[in-house]
Amino acid sequence: MPGLYIHIPFCASRCIYCGFYSTVPAKKKNERLSVEEQYVNAVCHEMELRTEKKCDMSAGRTSSLSTIYLGGGTPSQLSFESLQKIFQTINKVYHIGLERNIENNTGTTATPIEITMECNPDDVTEEFAQNLRQLPVNRISMGAQTFSDERLKFLHRRHTANEVETAVSRLRTVGIRNISVDLMFGFPNETLEEWEDDIERLLALDVEHISAYSLMYEESTPLYRLLQAGKVKEINDELYRQMYDMLIDRLADAGYEQYEISNFAKLTPKSPKLKVQSSKFKAPSPFRSQHNSSYWHNIPYIGTGASAHSYGNGKRSWNVADTETYINAIREDRLPCEAEVIDADTHYNDTVMTALRTCEGIELSTISAEYRTYLMCLATPLLQQGLLKEDNGWIHLTRNGIYVSDSIMSDLMKV
Repeated sequence: MPGLYIHIPFCASRCIYCGFYSTVPAKKKNERLSVEEQYVNAVCHEMELRTEKKCDMSAGRTSSLSTIYLGGGTPSQLSFESLQKIFQTINKVYHIGLERNIENNTGTTATPIEITMECNPDDVTEEFAQNLRQLPVNRISMGAQTFSDERLKFLHRRHTANEVETAVSRLRTVGIRNISVDLMFGFPNETLEEWEDDIERLLALDVEHISAYSLMYEESTPLYRLLQAGKVKEINDELYRQMYDMLIDRLADAGYEQYEISNFAKLTPKSPKLKVQSSKFKAPSPFRSQHNSSYWHNIPYIGTGASAHSYGNGKRSWNVADTETYINAIREDRLPCEAEVIDADTHYNDTVMTALRTCEGIELSTISAEYRTYLMCLATPLLQQGLLKEDNGWIHLTRNGIYVSDSIMSDLMKV
C-alpha cells in the first residue's frame, strides 16, 4: 500500500535556509474564497482525480494507504476546518476508516496507521492542541532547530526556545504519544559546547523521534547569499565531525537508535538493536518514521499539492511548483504534473542513494545478478577501507563511511 503525502506550502514567514517550495500568501481583493480555501479544495479534488483517472498507484476506489503525512511549508497554519476537509476527503477516497475520529470527535486512538502533521512550535496553542483531539493525527513532527533564541532569530524562525517545551507539553496533554523534533547543528560560530546544550535540552523533552541535520547552504536561499557575500562562514570539517560524533554517541546513550543518517528513534525494552533485518521492513523501534522509511525502502507513495512528488508503477511524477498554476489546473480537472519512466539503471541508482542511508543498507538479494555483480565490484575497495560492511546479505555504511556517504553513493552508482 502506498503512503500519501500532502504538501501545504503556506508559511507565515520564510526561514533563510529553506529550499522547499513554500509561499507567504497575500489575500487578493474581491476573492470569494481565501487562497488557503482554494488550495485545500484543489488538494482534495486532486485526490479524487487521481483515483478517477486511475493514475499512479492509487487506481481504483478500493485503494488504501500505509501512511499519511502533511508536510510543508507549515501545515499547522491551516484552519481546523481545512484540516477536517482534507481528512474527510482522504477517508472518502481511500476508505481507511477515519469517520470515527473526524465526525464523532473520539480522539486519535482509532486510527490504525501513522498519520503525521508538521507543526511550528508557536502554532501549538491550547486551541490547536484541543482541535487535534478531533483529528486522526497521531504523530507530530516539529521543527525546533535550536534552543538558542539568538540562533532562532538568525534563521528567521518565528518561535522561541521556550515555546518548543510548551508545545511538547500541550501535545502530551491531548494524547499525542509520538512526537518528532528537528534539530540543526553547524551554525556559523557555533561551539561544541553550545551544540551539546541543544542536545541536552532536547533529550530533556523525552520525545520519541529526533531528526538532526547540519545547516545546509542551498543555492537560491537567503542563507546561501549571505555565504556568497562573505557575511557568514561554514564550520570546518573537523568541528562538523565532532558535532556529529557527539550527536550519535549521546543519543545512543539516551536510548535512541540511529536508523538513518539523520534520524533517530527511541528504543523500547522490546526493541532490540538489530543491524540487519528481513526484506520485509519491520522497525525494531516502533517510533521510526514509517512514512519517511517508505522513501528509503522502495515503497510507493502518492504526492498531492503543489510541488509534491509521487512514485510507483515504474515511474516518478511531480506537480508544478506554483500554487496559482496548480489550483487553476485542478479546477480544469487536469493533473499539473510531469513524469519520467524509471529504467533499470535509474532504479539501481535510486536504491543506492536511498537504501544506503539506512542502518540496514542494501539487501543484495533484491537487486538483479547483473547489478549485484556491478555493485560488489565497486564496493570491494570500500569494504577493504572499512567504509562499507557486508552482513548476511546486506551491505551498509560503517560509522566512518557515514562521513563520506555522498562520495560512496556516487562511486557505487551506474553512470
